[in-house]
Amino acid sequence: MIIEQGTIEEILAIDKRIPEFDGRSTRDKLESRLADKPHLILIATVKGELAGYKVGYQLNSDESSSGEFYSWLGGVIPQYRNQGIATALRQYQEQWAQQSGYTSIGVKSMNRYPNMLHLLISSGYQIMGYEDGNAKGEGKIVFYKSLI
Repeated sequence: MIIEQGTIEEILAIDKRIPEFDGRSTRDKLESRLADKPHLILIATVKGELAGYKVGYQLNSDESSSGEFYSWLGGVIPQYRNQGIATALRQYQEQWAQQSGYTSIGVKSMNRYPNMLHLLISSGYQIMGYEDGNAKGEGKIVFYKSLI
């Protein structure tokens, strides 16, 4: 497995192969969210094939309060699951964020992604709250991890 910085095109190629995702990650949405803020796109490959991704960005654009990095999206193609890829992506992102001067990472997930919830909790992320969604089952659990 190789993890390296990637592109929006690679995110979209992986996203299409993750059945839980519904196509809401479009080029426009990704470009709009990442524009004008420090961000990191990570891509995992296995034997040269795209396997997973993780993308995040600086939560505040205000330089005086840039301590939190937001881990926004990520996923692993089903055939590559249970091989440690999500963990490796998370660890790389955390190390990069810490080396880049961030003091914490925030992330949100939903009950419909139990593997992600387990990964976050087992990796030292603390539940900080809950955000209601527009529809039943669309609420998000808010997690936080200190990097200091």
